[in-house]
Amino acid sequence: MVDVLVIGGGPVGLFMAALLLQQGVSVRILEQRTDAEPHSRAIGIHPPSLDALQGIGVSPDLVGEGVPIRRGLAVGGGRMLAEMSFAGVSDSFPFVLSLPQARTAAILEDRVRQLDPAALHRGVRVTKLNDDGCQVTVDAAAGGGEVRYTAAFAVAADGVRSTIRPQLGVPVRAKDYPDRYLMGDFADTTGYGPDAALFLESEGIVESFPLPGNLRRWVLRLAASGTGGDARWLGQQIRERTGIDVDPASNSMLSSFGVRSRLAGRMITGRTVLIGDAAHEISPIGGQGMNLGWLDAAALAPVVLASLHGAHVGTALRTFERGRMAAAARAARQSEINMALGRPLPAGPWSVRNRALAAAASVHAVNGFVARRFTMR
Repeated sequence: MVDVLVIGGGPVGLFMAALLLQQGVSVRILEQRTDAEPHSRAIGIHPPSLDALQGIGVSPDLVGEGVPIRRGLAVGGGRMLAEMSFAGVSDSFPFVLSLPQARTAAILEDRVRQLDPAALHRGVRVTKLNDDGCQVTVDAAAGGGEVRYTAAFAVAADGVRSTIRPQLGVPVRAKDYPDRYLMGDFADTTGYGPDAALFLESEGIVESFPLPGNLRRWVLRLAASGTGGDARWLGQQIRERTGIDVDPASNSMLSSFGVRSRLAGRMITGRTVLIGDAAHEISPIGGQGMNLGWLDAAALAPVVLASLHGAHVGTALRTFERGRMAAAARAARQSEINMALGRPLPAGPWSVRNRALAAAASVHAVNGFVARRFTMR
C-alpha cells in the first residue's frame, strides 16, 4: 500500500511523482517500457512549465543543457515578414527552451531517483485497475509474473494510447486532421543561431528550431497526398522552399507524423485522475502537449496532498478538472490556428496573408499578445 500510484513514467508522470515525493508522499511509478525512450519528438519547454518545474528544482539543469529561444522570425518569399520577441512573456524565463525530450526525461528521472531510488518500476504493464471507493488496486504483469499494487490515489499519465482511460469508460471527443509533416534534425548551417524561424511559403510551412550541439530541427508540412521521404528528400524540399541547404549526411533523426486531437470527456473517475496525453492529445504543432501535462500535474499535486492530509477535496477536484479541460480546449484551438497558418496557398492568397501578418506584427500590442499565446501565457 502506497499513497499514490503514477501509471506512466514519461516526462509528465515523472514530474507528478517528484512533486509528491518531495512532500513525503509514498509513490510508485509503473512504466511499461524497460528502458528510457531514446527518441525525441517534443523539444519545446514553455515559460509556465519552467516555472512549474522549478518547483522540483530541475529548471537550472534543463536551462543549462537546452537552447533558450528568445526570438521567433517569420520569413516568406525570401524576406523577413515579422519578428516576435519573448522578452515580455516571463520575468523568470523570458524564452522557450529547446531541449530534446529524452534529455528532459532523463533529468526528471534523476530527480525522482534522488527523492526515492525505489519509486520507478520499469517493465510493468498494467492489466486491470479497480477502485472500491476507498483505495485503488492495480494488477500488472512484470518480469513474467503478476504483481498487485494498492494506493489511495492513482494518476494515469500513460500517454495517447492510455490503457487506463478505456478501463474507466471515459468518452473521448476525437478529431482527425488532413495535415501531415516530416521532421528531421541536421547540423545547423543557417546562421539563425538561437532563433526559431517559420518559413511561410506557398507550398506549405517549414519550421526551424535550434537544438543543443549545433543542431537544428526542421519540420516540413507535406503536400496533401505526400508521404515524405528520406533525409535527402527532406533536404531537397527545405532547399526548394527556403533556399537553405542542409547536409543530409548530418541527419540524426527523421520522423513523419499526422495530426489528431483527442479530448477526454472527464479527467476524474473516482480516485483515479487522467493527466497529460491520456487526457488530451493535441497537435504537436506549437509544442504544447507535454507542457499541458506538466501544468496538469502542478495543478493536481496540491489537491492530492490535501486529500492525503484528511481534507475534503471534492470541490477542489472539480475545479481542477474544469480548469485543465478548459486549458486543453484552448490549446487545441491554438494548434488549429497554427496548422491553418502553415497550409499551402495559391500565390495570390499567400501574398495577401503574408502582407497581413507583417502588418499585424508591426503593432506592438498585437506582437506581444501573440508571443504570450505562443508561450502558453
